[in-house]
Amino acid sequence: ILNYDIMARFRRRTCIILLLFILFICSIMMALKTLRPDRAGFGDPFGLGLLPELQQRTVLLDNKQNSLNRIQGDTATRVSNLHSIAVNTMKASMPPENKLEEEFSSPNYNFHIFYYSWFGNPQFDGKYIHWNHPLLPHWDPKIANNYPKGRHNPPEDIGANFYPELGSYSSKDPSVIEAHMKQMRSAATGVIVLSWYPPGMADENGEPTDDLVPVILDYAHKYNLKVTFHIEPYKDRDDRSMYHNVKYIIDKYGGHPAFYRHKTSTGRFLPMFYVYDSYVTIPEIWANLLTVSGSQTIRNTPYDALFIALLVEERHKHDIHRSGFDGMYTYFATNGFSYGSSHHNWASLKAFCDSNNLMFIPSVGPGYIDTSIRPWNNHNTRNRVNGKYYETAFSAALLVRPEIISITSFNEWHEGTQIEKAVPKRTGQVVYLDYKPHKPNVYLELTQKWSEKYRKEQEQWLM
Repeated sequence: ILNYDIMARFRRRTCIILLLFILFICSIMMALKTLRPDRAGFGDPFGLGLLPELQQRTVLLDNKQNSLNRIQGDTATRVSNLHSIAVNTMKASMPPENKLEEEFSSPNYNFHIFYYSWFGNPQFDGKYIHWNHPLLPHWDPKIANNYPKGRHNPPEDIGANFYPELGSYSSKDPSVIEAHMKQMRSAATGVIVLSWYPPGMADENGEPTDDLVPVILDYAHKYNLKVTFHIEPYKDRDDRSMYHNVKYIIDKYGGHPAFYRHKTSTGRFLPMFYVYDSYVTIPEIWANLLTVSGSQTIRNTPYDALFIALLVEERHKHDIHRSGFDGMYTYFATNGFSYGSSHHNWASLKAFCDSNNLMFIPSVGPGYIDTSIRPWNNHNTRNRVNGKYYETAFSAALLVRPEIISITSFNEWHEGTQIEKAVPKRTGQVVYLDYKPHKPNVYLELTQKWSEKYRKEQEQWLM
């Protein structure tokens, strides 16, 4: 019985000690939990610092994890940055182009429009250029004496019968260049035929403009337009100088995305050059440049191109063929002024070109009036008849199914052939003509209308 009592007391004491130990352990755990920092997340290795080895391993693990997190974070940031750059680049470039494509009809690269960059004003050029054009005297002194002499005095008095919406602008003004590109694109034209003189040369009333070509190309590209060149009759123009100037143009501008190349029937893409007043140079000189056997031939060289001659008189068609030109254009917007500009001759000219493997490019215009600089030339005025004259010219051009139609002009204000926006203006004794009762953009809209009509009819021709 004694042994039983001793054993019972021992068990009780042991249980009490065990219970007290458990309570002690629980107290310790509760204290540790109370000391746990608020920032510790689930699974944080709090308390492992009590063991140096584990602490070191944990630090290494932490550093590795942090490095991995940084790498992943940096990679994500770089990817995000690249995406942002790409998106921002697309935002900077694509939306305007998409907006342009939504705003305008697609450009018609078979509609070529003559363009002049020879205008200047004091703000950009230090003086007026071309707006102050002199009054040109008649070659007969008896007739010349009956008309006024002198120069125009811009900005109120300019060398034009119409007044531009942009005023007496400078062709160097970037805002003007862009406005012009926007207008030409709105008219659904596709190729700008830029009046061009070699570097350092100009017409007798202007100044050199070759340095403007890169800017014009850039703005043309923005509006998805192309640029080709209208080679003016510069001093001493012959086969040799033409070779060097064509080489200059192609070397300097041929790599620009806005530089025009025409797809030929053989699948080649060649530059195109309109040659104004080509008839003043004899066929033998042109043949040196434009025929395969010519002494200065440009054919089958890196500078080969399509050369389009100006046809004025009927006999010029034979000279053009003999010279080695690739086609002909008529330029003048005066129906009846010359053989080439007379609409009723276009069918026979097209037939001649077809039979001699030449391109026929008729030139249409909205009207003609140059009495602001040739006051004696009333007989060549062609009234616009509120756009009917222009539409008649387009209708005549479409009848002969040409591969290309040229438009005279976007902004030859001196001769009143412009389709650029014009506004009513009265100043002193001068009352300018205008496009009323229509809006300033009426001729742009008419051009766009006929561009679409041409496209539809061309589809029928090709079927």
